[in-house]
This record gives sequence, C-alpha cells and structure tokens, in this order.
Amino acid sequence: MRTHLSLPTTSLEKSVTFYRALLKAQPMKQYEDYALFVAEDPGLELALVREDKVDIGSNAHFGIAADTNEIVDDAAMRLTAAGQSIDIEREQTCCYAKQNKVWATDPDGRRWEVYNVIE
Repeated sequence: MRTHLSLPTTSLEKSVTFYRALLKAQPMKQYEDYALFVAEDPGLELALVREDKVDIGSNAHFGIAADTNEIVDDAAMRLTAAGQSIDIEREQTCCYAKQNKVWATDPDGRRWEVYNVIE
C-alpha cells in the first residue's frame, strides 16, 4: 500500500531535483508538465504537475516518519548534497514526542520533515 499525493509546482525541474533528494528515488515518468515518483520506502506515489501559480497553506507541512536516526541523517546528507538548505533538530519535543528531524523546503514553499521518534 502507498499514499498518493499530487502537488502543483511552478518549476518542474527544480521540484524534480528536490524530490529526487528527499525520496532517494528517480521519477518513473517525466514529461514537460508532469513527473511521477513511485517510492517503496516510504510507500509513496508523488505526482508533480506544472502550474502557473501555486497556493500553499501557511501552516501546512508534510512529513516522512523514519524508523531510525540514520535514515534522518541520510536524508540530511542527500538534501545538502543536492544543494538544499536544511534545518536539523535533535531531541526536540514535537506532538508530545521527542524527535530527531531534518527540515527542507521544496521550490514552491512546502515544508517537509524527515523525522524519527526517539521517545
């Protein structure tokens, strides 16, 4: 079972670069106005659709729950190597749980976290 998300983007090229690093995957399909990632870990189908304008909710964010801190660290390294700006949080309490996480923002302003609950 996989979750499917379809996200609009104003720059398909920049978004594909970002999501390659975030998901550690290559697009299964890529056209001038569309790209599809199918990742097994996490189980996700992500469609990116080029649009002229994207409206992101001010409090919305997305997350990938990691089973280990090593997965969080690996995501941080991939995102940094891809030229993405990241924020790292260690042993921070969020949603009533202590977590380690890395944050990155996609080209359209969506905040993504890769996190591991440690307590």
